[in-house]
Amino acid sequence: MFHIDENRDKFTPAEQAALALAERMTTDARNVDEEVWAELREYFDDGQIIELAAVIGLFNYFNRFNDALRVEITAPGGPPAHGTGTSDAKV
Repeated sequence: MFHIDENRDKFTPAEQAALALAERMTTDARNVDEEVWAELREYFDDGQIIELAAVIGLFNYFNRFNDALRVEITAPGGPPAHGTGTSDAKV
């Protein structure tokens, strides 16, 4: 993940466990192994783990959806980019 390893010391062990789940779900979702789940259980209860997985999955969906439609990212409250985005997509 983007610079996570270089800054690992800035995250708590619980955050590192959540980031490990996010990385695995994003890059190899079918192989989230028992080691990842066991580490999560050290810091989170079952409900929190389900919530983490749901949020990670949802944001992965948003990224794929936006990438497929070539949606340009804009700053909050900023004007939309002209000549880019879904209006240019060939569907």
